Amino acid sequence: MLTYSEAVDIEIMEIVNGCDVQNYSKITRTYGKGTTSSTHLGNTVWPGLNNILYVACEDTQADQIVIGVNKLRKSLGKEGVKAFVMPLDQITKS
Repeated sequence: MLTYSEAVDIEIMEIVNGCDVQNYSKITRTYGKGTTSSTHLGNTVWPGLNNILYVACEDTQADQIVIGVNKLRKSLGKEGVKAFVMPLDQITKS
């Protein structure tokens, strides 16, 4: 799961697409606040919004995504980008 400022959506999608990910769901225009980023509420006091990207992938792809996110975080400073890796125990198949 990736949470990030909508301002860096292109960079995040480049990282994910570069890892040959086939399965993801994106939730756009979410609110958020983090310890290393500013509050994003989409209003004049707290401008900006976040996106959430859920990615279903192999462990090696997850590792590549985390490496890419860490590189992006170093270049962005306080701009919010976080990656959370969770186990995927089962996928429903048609």
